[in-house]
Amino acid sequence: MRARSIGAAAATALALVAARDLVQKKHALLRNFPVIGHARYLLETIGPELRQYVVTSNEEERPFSRDQRTWIYASAKEENNYFGFGTDVDVEHVQGHAYVKQRTFAGTLPDLHDPQAPLPSAKVLGGPRGRAKAFRPASVVNISAMSFGSLSGAAITALNKGAALAGAMQNTGEGGLSPYHRNGGDLVLQIGTSYFGCRNEDGTFSLDKLKDVVAGAPVKAIEIKLSQGAKPGLGGMLPGAKVTPEIAEIRGIPAGEDCASPSRHTAFHDVDSMLDFVELIATETGLPVGIKSAVGEMSFWEELAMLMARGDRGVDFVTIDGGEGGTGAAPLIFTDSVSLPFRMGFSRVYSTFAEQGLTDDLTFIGSGKLGLPENAAVAFALGVDMINVAREAMLSIGCIQAQKCHTDKCPTGIATQNPWLVRGVDAPSKATRAAVYLRTLRKELLKVSGAVGVAHPALITTTDIEIMNGDYDARTLASVYGYKDGWGELGPELTQEITALLSTEPTPPQKPAS
Repeated sequence: MRARSIGAAAATALALVAARDLVQKKHALLRNFPVIGHARYLLETIGPELRQYVVTSNEEERPFSRDQRTWIYASAKEENNYFGFGTDVDVEHVQGHAYVKQRTFAGTLPDLHDPQAPLPSAKVLGGPRGRAKAFRPASVVNISAMSFGSLSGAAITALNKGAALAGAMQNTGEGGLSPYHRNGGDLVLQIGTSYFGCRNEDGTFSLDKLKDVVAGAPVKAIEIKLSQGAKPGLGGMLPGAKVTPEIAEIRGIPAGEDCASPSRHTAFHDVDSMLDFVELIATETGLPVGIKSAVGEMSFWEELAMLMARGDRGVDFVTIDGGEGGTGAAPLIFTDSVSLPFRMGFSRVYSTFAEQGLTDDLTFIGSGKLGLPENAAVAFALGVDMINVAREAMLSIGCIQAQKCHTDKCPTGIATQNPWLVRGVDAPSKATRAAVYLRTLRKELLKVSGAVGVAHPALITTTDIEIMNGDYDARTLASVYGYKDGWGELGPELTQEITALLSTEPTPPQKPAS
């Protein structure tokens, strides 16, 4: 009897769905194929999941393949991150694949098996320009700009604690410095076009508020965001669903409304006034100040390098973001087709400064899928001094690449403000995973450097790596990107300095004073 009742209820429900489908006018498919037409929409909805777990090979999926995600997950969990039985890559045919050329002999190298091995920056941030609070970053791998708002408070907390455990830095993103950034990790404070956290009531920049923020938090450097890889030239967008009262208070904006950042700054309007702005902030705070940008037309960079060559003004670091898209929500055209991919964009910017002889005088930071050893090694060879990781850091604390960051429905609670979903993020345990991932990536970079025969990834050169150019043909990075002799390399003094810093040779005992 009960079975009949359930069957009748089910039949009634299906009949109601069929009737609704037949009379609605929004979907032609459902009018023509009532009830069963819904299967098409279901399959479309779960298509990414089907491709992720069933259809694609280990190397096919984008933006991160199954092998890449597996490596990050295993690294973060301190599990075996080796792969057995050979590569899944068609090594003689995959265009753009990088090949590191190992050396048979090498000099003194750091201990490649020490999981706590230090890997500091080869350059002192702010040192060449004499900033009062110049410093040598303790880690060449740091956490990229992701705002509280785009990520949940629990995720920001986990990443900040993880950065502290790994001796790395976390970039706040343009959304301002939140309470969740205050968990022990050193910070790079990002200033975006809306000046969140350091703005007047009319949205203009406030130097006094910036100084207050810097004075009350472990801010090590300031980054002025010109654009980002996800939406270069467009400005930021935080969907209204993510603008909680807490976020609204931190940013100084209305709750529940879309938060659109302007595409360009109001505190300066050209390269000359931007350098004045940089020097003002550096003078008033003592901190190193840099810029972050994706790469489009090159006249901006050419003028910047030309003005910096005079020696009186300049940025302390340049962060180059790849145009491949990232954690930010963006129109498809911007994700796919606006701005240059990282390797192309960075090599052009580096070359511009190299022509002026400035490459040893500022720090180059790269971001855009560089949290994988292969991509990072290529970046260092091209001249990067440090790398920032964003999506890889998210993966290390539980992201499953559901690609719902822009919907406020992130199933793992990382890129959402939904309290029920956020509760899935256990910040203390995820912090440990983030730290282990950062340390593992540094260790892998030391291994790659050791294979090449150098002590630090910044010493890998453009002739140490070749890029597959077509079937059975490869070219060095120098050839692919038009680098001249010495480009992508540190000067002799910096090379000697970082080699000595990482030397494993014991210090000779001192004779006691007579």
